[in-house]
Amino acid sequence: MDDQMVAYITLFTSTAVIGFGIGAVLSYFHLPSSGRTRSFKISWSSYIFTLPGGHISPILVASEKLGIRIVDTRHEVSTVFAADAVARMSGTVGVAAVTAGPGLTNTVTAVKNAQMAESPVLLIGGAAASILKGRGALQDIDQMSLFKPLCKYCATVTSVRDIVPVVRRALQEAQSGTPGPVFIEFPIDVLYPYHMVAKEIGVKGEGKSFMQKVVNWYLGNYLDNLFAGAWDPQDTKPLRVNIPFANHDLVQQSFFETLGIPCFLGGMSRGLLGQKSDIQMRQRRRDALKEADVIILAGAVCDFRLSYGRTLGRKAKIIAVNRNKEQLYRNADMFWKPTVPVLGDVGTFMRDLAAGLTGYNCDPEWISTLRERDEAKEITNKKMSEEIPEMHLNPMKVFMELEELLPSDAVLVADGGDFVATAAYILRPRGPLMWLDPGAFGTLGVGGGFALGAKLCRPESQVWIIYGDGSLGYSLSEFDTYTRHKTPVIALLAMMPGGLKLHESKFLCSDPVLHAI
Repeated sequence: MDDQMVAYITLFTSTAVIGFGIGAVLSYFHLPSSGRTRSFKISWSSYIFTLPGGHISPILVASEKLGIRIVDTRHEVSTVFAADAVARMSGTVGVAAVTAGPGLTNTVTAVKNAQMAESPVLLIGGAAASILKGRGALQDIDQMSLFKPLCKYCATVTSVRDIVPVVRRALQEAQSGTPGPVFIEFPIDVLYPYHMVAKEIGVKGEGKSFMQKVVNWYLGNYLDNLFAGAWDPQDTKPLRVNIPFANHDLVQQSFFETLGIPCFLGGMSRGLLGQKSDIQMRQRRRDALKEADVIILAGAVCDFRLSYGRTLGRKAKIIAVNRNKEQLYRNADMFWKPTVPVLGDVGTFMRDLAAGLTGYNCDPEWISTLRERDEAKEITNKKMSEEIPEMHLNPMKVFMELEELLPSDAVLVADGGDFVATAAYILRPRGPLMWLDPGAFGTLGVGGGFALGAKLCRPESQVWIIYGDGSLGYSLSEFDTYTRHKTPVIALLAMMPGGLKLHESKFLCSDPVLHAI
């Protein structure tokens, strides 16, 4: 056993802070960290995003002492959004910890967003002591019923000895199969030391009456079971993740290029082929799908984004690839049918497909036709951007100018409606994982948390938030978080007539920048 593990087990056996057990597991798992993910170097520092509360204080104190960086936000929803961004950009599990009751209910929207975006996020929540549940304790609600429909795995820790195995299992589940969020509830009595728990639950030396002796006996047994085995050494090595992983560098940089097949990228795949590519098409996707002989849905889902499958050509052979069976066959009973359904990892499939099609070249006339359409549409967009409105700015012109100014390592966070839709139409993400949007859930308010997580993962990169004026209101207070944690971001805000009024404030310091147009 290495010295690091011995140190962690020693900390875990301390009665002073039981929360070290959780910190040790997270630290040994290096969450979130990845050394080198794809072609980007990411710090080995770990993060827990939180809004502190008494129910979870031991976890935060212990984790910080073990070298895990605690990043506190101004709203609980931002903790999960930030963890979601880290999960997407680092390729591992993002971690958020919030207090019981309203602390957890404030995260529900972000957890649902992570579920629909298939992001592996671990949500840690405080809870009332197990023995006091249902008895009117502070912030005591049925938290499990809220998160079971949203999370792949939900568990309540009922004894100190269960902390390590439950956390290991949760981390495994978050990444296995189709990735997604998981939730662990930590009752307060599994986090604090023995003598404090004994005092709080009312264990006394000797009872005078028979009933008091019975109560003391019951409470004593409860306490003994709570801490039994807490100081036994436990295995904290990661459990095997049940996903066939492809080599990320090869999948992202080679296979589409090798096959020469024209690609339309959407959602989190934006930027997969860099800022400009000979085979990436951006315009008139509907026409291309109607005319194609073969269509590969590489993780794409036939929901509203593809008109539920109605945009696919009726005569086309359709190869659909997805880890999730439900998503693989979405609306296949109504508007389309997969010719070859593949239930499996998209990256691995594309790698194997490229290997099997060595020497294949796509019809150059087909590529040329799509490219001509793209260029014609780009010319039209350019003309539209030069139109001068009677009032305010032309948003297309704004993004045309921004496209020329963005550096090669810029990360774009999209948070809004029409303004962001225009941005997606014009801006070209510079590379993989350099465009973050909420995904199919269409959630407003992701900007503050997403940008925080992105800046921590890519501290040397410019991180831009493209805000609508409505979405800014959800996370404006996180500019205080950027200032406190020295994570400068740039926000570009569309101001509608009569919309949100901004005034200079001290917390909008020189590090985070907010531009309103």
